[in-house]
Amino acid sequence: MSTAMYVLLAAPSGGAKVTVVFIIGLVIAGALVWAVRVGMRVMDREPDRPRADEQPHLPDTGAVHEEREMREPDEIPLNNDGSPRLMPYELHHSGSRRGEDQKRRRWLPGSSGAFGSGGPGHV
Repeated sequence: MSTAMYVLLAAPSGGAKVTVVFIIGLVIAGALVWAVRVGMRVMDREPDRPRADEQPHLPDTGAVHEEREMREPDEIPLNNDGSPRLMPYELHHSGSRRGEDQKRRRWLPGSSGAFGSGGPGHV
């Protein structure tokens, strides 16, 4: 519908236009009521939520804890000495390895907080 149609329907001249708009409103309200009833029927067909005794429980060994470690990239060696290049099947599955230094790095005082924070960066 165009803006001109909305202007004509909103104009207070004539009871027929008001009646048409009221009927359109009833149709929309009926469609919404129908959609809610269909949704309720679909929800009734879904299985019930699990009871408290059906919920997952902790393993006998206790909670699994997070393990943190510092990782270093595992660089692919360059073949400047004339050795053949490495093929994908010769590489191992991980692109990093456990680092020598396991001390967690902290932000330096006076450096920026994060990318896009507006700070001057690492100076």
